[in-house]
Amino acid sequence: MTILIIILSLVALIFIVAALSPTNWTIRAEIIINKSQSDVFNYIKILRNAEHYSKWVMTDPQLKKEFKGVDGTVGFVYSWESVMKQVGQGEQEILNIVASERIDYEIRFIKPFEGVSKSSLILESVAESQTKVTWTFSSSNNYMMKVFHVLMNLKKALAKDLHISLINLKTVLEKQ
Repeated sequence: MTILIIILSLVALIFIVAALSPTNWTIRAEIIINKSQSDVFNYIKILRNAEHYSKWVMTDPQLKKEFKGVDGTVGFVYSWESVMKQVGQGEQEILNIVASERIDYEIRFIKPFEGVSKSSLILESVAESQTKVTWTFSSSNNYMMKVFHVLMNLKKALAKDLHISLINLKTVLEKQ
C-alpha cells in the first residue's frame, strides 16, 4: 500500500509541476567562431548546410529530404521525414533574413507530435575574425506537452542538442 501511495504521489507531482510550468519557453546556446561575421552568415544562410552541423539532421543518415524554393532566401522550405522517432517528420521555413545579422525560422513538426516552434540564428561580431553565434529555440506547450517536458526534461535535452550543433558548426567553419 505504501508503494502505491508513493507512485500516486509521484504521478500527482508530475502533473502539478506541469500545470505550474510556463506555457511559453525559450532556450538559447551560443558560441564564438573564429571566422568573420560575413563568412559565418554566408554559410548558415544556406539551410542545406545544416546537414554538416545540425545534430538533428545528422542523427539519421537515411533521412528523406525535400526542398522548395531558393535556399538562403525567405520562403525556402526544408522538409524531412525519418523512420527514427527522435527525428520524425516536419519542415523548416526561412521566415526572415537580416543580412549578416540573423536568420529566423519556423519549424513545423508533424511526427512524432505536432507543433510549431520558432528558431533564430543571431550573429554578432566580436572581432574582425570572430563571431558570436546565438541559436534560440522557442515554443509554447499545451498541458500534455508540459507533462511530456517534465517527464523527459526536454528543455535540457534541446539545449544540449543546440550546443552540440554549435560546436559542430564551429568545427566545420574553422576548418575552411
